Amino acid sequence: MGYRAIRERGRGVILTALVALLLALPVPVQAWGFYAHRKTASIAEANVSPETRAEIRRLMRAAELLGTPQCELATIEDASVWPDCVRRNRWRWGYTAAWHYRTTPICEAYNARANCPGGNCVTAQILRNHRILADESLPDNVRLQALAFMVHFAGDIHMPLHSGDKNDRGGNDRETDYGIVPSLNLHWIWDGPLAERAISDPADPVVRRYSASERADLGGGGPADWGRESWSISRDFIYPTAFDTQDVCGEELPMKTALTQEDIVRGVPVAKRRVQQAGIRIAELLETAFAPGPLAVQERQ
Repeated sequence: MGYRAIRERGRGVILTALVALLLALPVPVQAWGFYAHRKTASIAEANVSPETRAEIRRLMRAAELLGTPQCELATIEDASVWPDCVRRNRWRWGYTAAWHYRTTPICEAYNARANCPGGNCVTAQILRNHRILADESLPDNVRLQALAFMVHFAGDIHMPLHSGDKNDRGGNDRETDYGIVPSLNLHWIWDGPLAERAISDPADPVVRRYSASERADLGGGGPADWGRESWSISRDFIYPTAFDTQDVCGEELPMKTALTQEDIVRGVPVAKRRVQQAGIRIAELLETAFAPGPLAVQERQ
């Protein structure tokens, strides 16, 4: 076998291994990847007061009363992925599936109150669980469950394709190559590989104590605002970039596309900022839930 043949065979082996590794990752039963969710929780923990951290630890003692031993719940990082873990048990938790998103077609006007029947969407459930967490008259296990849902859903709403959609289940139906990795889908790419790449730079860690000016820049608003931001990113960046057109509403988009390396590089800072915003806003939700007068956030629907 000549040198060129050996080299090409080696490339083929590497590509096959890479594809196998990515395809072995969990298909997104996990809404926004496991890694990104845990990072948002870590950011939040680094940016709350010692008193709030202590209250979170105290509530964690009630985890056994939730009756979910298969889903660890000992830290706020665990809380950030607990709702994805428990909904695998469909007979008990299947009703929560619709709570993880609230999509609006990118070619229609954004309506913060649409597509949320009976409060079964992510924006309503962030508010509902914040209110439950803030209610000190409730048992600790009830408040802990609310904490986990709130932390997780506040992460979910910052993943753009949980809000923006073009008749494709938030990109799930769009077969999309990710660089040299073929046949993923657009939603999964933003859930997993792209988000993980965006927050894995050791030279610029996302988990740290942010300055007051950084927190002011990244924080603020309420769930409806965060959903609108995600919808706008889907409309103005994700779909145009994935399909190489600025007229995503004026033409039919193909069901198969590809993200080039250049597309991925452009997407990294977008994904990174959404993770950072989620972390800081989770910190704000936690602080208001454990502070006097906590229900002020309810007014920012």
